[in-house]
Formats: sequence, structure tokens, C-alpha cells
Amino acid sequence: MNGILLIDKPAGWTSSDVVAKLRGVLHEKRIGHSGTLDPMATGLLVLFVGRATRAVSFAEGHGKRYLASLRLGLTTDTQDVTGTVLETCGASGITEARLLAALERFRGEQRQIPPMYSAVKVGGRKLYQIARRGGEVERRPRPITVSRLELLGREGEDWLLDVACSKGTYVRTLCHDIGQSLGVGGCLSALRRTEAGAFRVGQAHTIDAVIAAAAEGRAEDLLLPLDGLFADRPAYTADAEAERRVRCGNPAPLAAPDGEARLYAPDGSFLALGRVESGVFTTIKSFFEV
Repeated sequence: MNGILLIDKPAGWTSSDVVAKLRGVLHEKRIGHSGTLDPMATGLLVLFVGRATRAVSFAEGHGKRYLASLRLGLTTDTQDVTGTVLETCGASGITEARLLAALERFRGEQRQIPPMYSAVKVGGRKLYQIARRGGEVERRPRPITVSRLELLGREGEDWLLDVACSKGTYVRTLCHDIGQSLGVGGCLSALRRTEAGAFRVGQAHTIDAVIAAAAEGRAEDLLLPLDGLFADRPAYTADAEAERRVRCGNPAPLAAPDGEARLYAPDGSFLALGRVESGVFTTIKSFFEV
């Protein structure tokens, strides 16, 4: 099996739990994912199966979109409702107008301090390992971009936000920082990933659906073709000699404009992503069967 599998992750599962489960279900050890979801989060998890795992690094930088629930008046050590409460504050005075004004300040390019409960490494140690031992260290702010931050309404005591952001953005930190800017504190109460790059959660399958498909011998039907990940690059078909050279790891002549390109074998199978310079195709990453 080779391709991309979109999963609608349920709450309570880590991204690693999903991978481990599906390795057994699909009888394929080569499964990876791009973009970790916390256990409390639900929604789109992009998995790469078989040879497609070679493309994980190309998807890790994709922007993401989320439906996030912001709870004002509550501050926790994890910056979400699963953590230990550090402070509570009455937030009934925060009007929609005040919140909208606060959101304006968090749009666009900015710098964000990663939370202590994260996998970011400082001095070779993951921050969450330090935090679980009661420690805290100084963290450097990291550049992020919040391209969309819209208020969708309210559900009970929570405010619903539509968030589109760059790689490396912590939505729970965003919620924490919004609460701090309003003077009442805040945290993330629920999170659902709705988009990752060009993929949408509406395309995703539940874990139970994958298990059922595997039992019926049709799990492969759920996979998306890997080359779709590079659909924004032009596609070319190699002749027999160019295919031979690419399969041997050598540059090959290709009559095409300079830039990144997809290269296919004469039989239509996806050979490689590469770069064309002065009529020569050089492989960036190959995806053919060895």
C-alpha cells in the first residue's frame, strides 16, 4: 500500500496511537504523519503509507486551519482545560466587541513563545519533560503567521474561533495570550483541525471505517495518490532512457522550463519530484518501487 490516508482523529488518541493502530490494521510498518494533534484535539490527521512516507517532510510545513474554543477567565499550566488550574477570573465583562478588538492584535506575522507543555527542545530536552518535573525554562519566541482569526459565535461559556495559521503555531498558546491581553486569562477548551494544506477534514475517514475497509480487503481504496501532494508542480513524462537514468539516481535530460517538476514513467507511474535546470532534471526525492 502506498499513498496518503486522511483520518478524522477522535479525542483521547495521540497521533502516535493512530499510527500504531493502523500499522496493525493495514499490515504496513511504514506509516508516518505530518502535524501532531494533542490527545484532546480531533480532526484531520494526514498519514503517509508505504513509500509515501518519503514525502512527509514536504507536508510538515503546510498551513493548518482549526475550529478552536476559547474559554476566558481560566488559566492553566498546559494552556488548555486538561491542565492544572493556575488562576480563575470573572470574564462576564468581556463583550463581543472587546474580544473582536483583541483578536485584531493577533492576526498576521508575529512571534509566539512556545508552551512548556510542548515537544520543543531546549538544551536537548523536550519542554514537556521539564514541565512534568515541575521545571520551567526560558523559551525564545518563534515567528508564526496567523492568516485567519475570526469569531464565529459563542457556545455556552466558550467563544468559537476560526483559526488558520502557519507551521509551529500553538493554538492553545494563542488562546492563552488572547486571555492575557484581555486581563482575565484564557485557555483552549476544544480544538478540531479542519484543514492541512490542500486536504480537508470532509475527505477524512474514521478509524473504524478504515478497520472495516481493511477487513473487507478494500483499505487501499481509501488512499489518495501521493503525487497529488505536488499538484502545484508541472508534470512531465520521461522517455525510456530518462526513466533509466532517474532510477539509477542520475540526472536526466528533460525539455522543460526551469523549476520543480513531477516526473512520470512511460507507464504513468510517479517516479520523482525534481528540479529542472537548463534542460536537466535532477531528483529531489524519488518515489518509485526499488
